[in-house]
Amino acid sequence: MKVGDVVIIPSAYSDGTCTFCREGLHTSCIHGGFFGTADVGAQAEALRVPQADGTLFVLPVAEDDALMPSLLTLSDVMGTGHHAAIVAKVGRGKTVAVVGDGAVGLCGVIAARRLGAEQIIILGSHPDRIALAREFGATDVVSERGDVAVERVRELTDGFGVHSVLESVGLEQSMLTAIGIARAGGAVGRVGLPQDETMPASQRAFFGNVTVGGGPAPVRAYIEELLPDVLEGRVEPGRVFDRITNLEGVPDGYRAMNDRAAIKMLVEL
Repeated sequence: MKVGDVVIIPSAYSDGTCTFCREGLHTSCIHGGFFGTADVGAQAEALRVPQADGTLFVLPVAEDDALMPSLLTLSDVMGTGHHAAIVAKVGRGKTVAVVGDGAVGLCGVIAARRLGAEQIIILGSHPDRIALAREFGATDVVSERGDVAVERVRELTDGFGVHSVLESVGLEQSMLTAIGIARAGGAVGRVGLPQDETMPASQRAFFGNVTVGGGPAPVRAYIEELLPDVLEGRVEPGRVFDRITNLEGVPDGYRAMNDRAAIKMLVEL
């Protein structure tokens, strides 16, 4: 790295050399941690990056590159959606459901399509987000919740449910739905926050042989894989940024996202 380089800073810092980093699980780095804690913030005019050599990823672009919004998603939401898809074993010809229409869920739609899913069902209720999900590759929409949503997904899949579920909300009801719509032998990739201490519907998952996995996405491990598709315009995850603000506007931006008035806020210095 040199002065003037444009870099991606993942949501977790890591040394890049420990046993877990070498396995692609940078979020469990023995010398790592997460930005956004009391000691390590990242929304500032300048910052010190712990474990910079293993954390930062230098981009082959200039600061004013038009692809910057999409490149920025590789630091968090696109990598997280991809992680959910990998854990849920998304593959060519499979059926997929994405629970949640936030930025991570929308990026999960991109990830599912990129990995070759045949049918992608988005579970969400916001018209603007649903429209974007369809442009990203969603084939079906389920706006109901709870048992009705489970019934609708099963109707769309000949009564079987889907092979892969990407859970991007992290609440008890969303996990109940995720396990409820997974077909026997299917898989759930859970990346939503917050997470309950106990896993809902564990008995259903057990008797259906449904694999449930996931956790904080090791996005640093996915950047090299996802970067070419962004640079060549095959995917446009930066479209999840529907508002732009500056540092002073960050609190209002978080409120807008919390109130579902915005999908994702892009902060410009």
